[in-house]
Amino acid sequence: MVRRTSFRALCWAGALAMTTAAAAGAAADSHPLTAETLWKLQRVGNPALSPDGATAVVPVTHYDLDKDEGTTNLWAVPTTGGAARQLTTYAGKDGEPSFSPDGKWIAFVSKRGDDEEAQLYLLPTAGGEARRITKVPTGVSAPKWFPDSQRLAFITRVWTDLGSWDDMAKRLKERKESKVSAKQWDKTPIRWWDHWLDDRQAHVYTIAIDGGETVAVTLGTGFELDPTGADGDSYDISPDGAEIAFAADSLNDPIDPNSDVFVVPAGGGEAKNLSTDNRGQDFRPRYSPDGRWLAFARQTINDFYADTRRLVLHDRTAGTNRVRTADWDRSADGFEWAPDGQSLFAAIDDAGNDRLYRIDLGGGTPTAITGETSFGSLAVAGTGPVLVALRQSFLEPPTLVRVDPSTGEATKISSFNDEILAGVDFGTYESVTYAGANGDPIQMWINYPPGFDASRKWPIYLLIHGGPHNGVTDSFHWRWNAQLFSGWGYVTAWYNFHGSSGFGQDFTDSINPERAEMPYQDTIAAADYLAAKPWADPERMAAGGGSYGGYLAAVVLGREHPFKTLIVHDGVFNLYTQYGADYGAGKRRHGDFWENPEVFERNSPHFGAGNFATPTLVIHGGIDYRVPLNQGVELFNELQTRRVESRLLYFPDEGHWVLKPNNSIHWYQANQTWLTDHVKPGPSGSPGG
Repeated sequence: MVRRTSFRALCWAGALAMTTAAAAGAAADSHPLTAETLWKLQRVGNPALSPDGATAVVPVTHYDLDKDEGTTNLWAVPTTGGAARQLTTYAGKDGEPSFSPDGKWIAFVSKRGDDEEAQLYLLPTAGGEARRITKVPTGVSAPKWFPDSQRLAFITRVWTDLGSWDDMAKRLKERKESKVSAKQWDKTPIRWWDHWLDDRQAHVYTIAIDGGETVAVTLGTGFELDPTGADGDSYDISPDGAEIAFAADSLNDPIDPNSDVFVVPAGGGEAKNLSTDNRGQDFRPRYSPDGRWLAFARQTINDFYADTRRLVLHDRTAGTNRVRTADWDRSADGFEWAPDGQSLFAAIDDAGNDRLYRIDLGGGTPTAITGETSFGSLAVAGTGPVLVALRQSFLEPPTLVRVDPSTGEATKISSFNDEILAGVDFGTYESVTYAGANGDPIQMWINYPPGFDASRKWPIYLLIHGGPHNGVTDSFHWRWNAQLFSGWGYVTAWYNFHGSSGFGQDFTDSINPERAEMPYQDTIAAADYLAAKPWADPERMAAGGGSYGGYLAAVVLGREHPFKTLIVHDGVFNLYTQYGADYGAGKRRHGDFWENPEVFERNSPHFGAGNFATPTLVIHGGIDYRVPLNQGVELFNELQTRRVESRLLYFPDEGHWVLKPNNSIHWYQANQTWLTDHVKPGPSGSPGG
């Protein structure tokens, strides 16, 4: 068995800061990872770098289980090593930090005192208290600095028929206090994941650092930022401060949108579309430091969210677009410019890892900087340049590291969780490949329990990831933590079936429109591969997943399979009743059910209900608007009608994911209880036997 020895040495020596004795064997008071421990860990957010690259500021969240809530404060971390320093101590949530270009200020977003919504605050880097510079009743997000360090841009959601903030505040108050609960819409989208949308639009505004009047930038263009998730990726400011680039639907058509990249004068005015050469989606604009280029991401399949994201370079002088990664079978995600403007760094989903790549401006195949483990949330500044990122793996929660851009060597510079992790007895893990549908190679992660003894027989828990076009990378998962499941006494496997991202466009697109068949075959092949291992107990196998993973578990439930129990979390059971719920109204790439009824019948789990016989735990959130509650209720009721042992676990205040601390702990406990009742954990047989 490959134990990924070099990586484990890295984790124990660097990420976990354990002693040599502890690395050789768990300390006497150590314990496997638990849900309670998971919620004691501090969660490190996206870093911001000072202009000289000497300091990284990160939001760090810790949770209070008694209050069932989290507090987020800002911390300054020296990038050359040294102790971190807490910058804010407010008992709320301080986030989205950003250094001013002159290095004198840190802008961030917070809701303090009498703030009804989050506002923009400034913290002097020389020391002192934070001060608020906005009082926008609709709230602010995604702050960005102008190059003169005297102004900031931000996003807020406004009513376009109102002309003042006082009018906005009045309408908010009226709606909040109204005795009428009815809402109405004349077009989609009406809701998103776990909340209902209203009739406001997201737009970019600016404000001076000494406060004063705000200036609307995009409001007069006739184009709004993405109504479902406008954020810092939605816009950027040119290096001379004269122009703002933003992404918006040029057709204003939620049924068949066409996201394009526009530019507009920083003081507002007419918007110019830079991406009329593509009917697909163009988004995430980023100006080069010298102002010559505007980089953005491009998809050419208009109605497929997992289409490859290509890096486009817009020459601002010539007015032309060049697709820089046209022949590269990976998605250019999370890209940021190097300070010299000659290359970009990016975090790429690449065959089971999120690797850092350098994409040179001139051409050539992008170059991988890092190898094992996963990296993301890049920030680049200073000479050298200084590159920081969040590193993680199955054994390491997101940890701030400095990465040598030439060698990829990562140096750990944060220690927020070292003390807690020193008491956790992690198992090992490895990457394997097996033959799936059509004989294609399928990559799978296998996490082994602490103290794993290959001479004994172990139960198996096969995890089915969501998406389906979201590959499982070597990362620390908060909601479905494979090491936590392994700590219960299961060998836990997580596989990248057909449709997963990170293995090329053909592989990702291979399950459309037959979204069930090849992933089902990959599931059975994974079970066969694992069952054939000498340490596996084929009579103790379980499988489960959430979202698409729940859907595929429901597919497996109605077909032949080797599992003693299944777990379905927020999964689709009936494609017909799900038809209008997922993303709401919209163009459908593979046709409607009246056009292709046989496709819906082949792929809807409810057609397999006559074969249901496996004990199943069904879990669903009451405010899941992506896969609404009726899906879980329908599945549970059908299991009951078939007299199949089943249980419905319902969270009325959770959406597609269980995010509240105590609900999460209960979720893990309920899963453990169900698995224990149906697939006994721990090894069987005599050691060495």
